[in-house]
Amino acid sequence: MWYFAWILGVGFAAAFAIINAMWLESVCAIDSHGIEPKQPPKGE
Repeated sequence: MWYFAWILGVGFAAAFAIINAMWLESVCAIDSHGIEPKQPPKGE
């Protein structure tokens, strides 16, 4: 049953990569100049 552990590991790695990318998009401003932390709106 090595295939069960293998597919479980691949699924976990894929889920981790997707969640990590979604977190990065929500936390950082990604543009052509690189990755910079988002700045809070002025006045707050």
